[in-house]
Amino acid sequence: MPTIERQITITNKLGLHARAATKLVVLAAEFDATITIIQGEKQASAVSVLGLLMLETGMGKSITLLATGADAESALEAICDLINAKFDEDC
Repeated sequence: MPTIERQITITNKLGLHARAATKLVVLAAEFDATITIIQGEKQASAVSVLGLLMLETGMGKSITLLATGADAESALEAICDLINAKFDEDC
């Protein structure tokens, strides 16, 4: 199965903090796909809150999303929508 890749920039003020990471993990777990998030030299599974926090992704940082599996395309679409919606936060 091919791996799909997308680049996106974090635009919410607090970056990928605990609440945002939790929302991303819950969303990623809904799909039949293995999703990896890469920032610089670090990478983490999209279903690991701790892993995502260790990426230390802040506002303005660009991340790469990799997905493989039956739902890879729809998973990346949903995650990009969440990030573009600033994790549904007011800031």
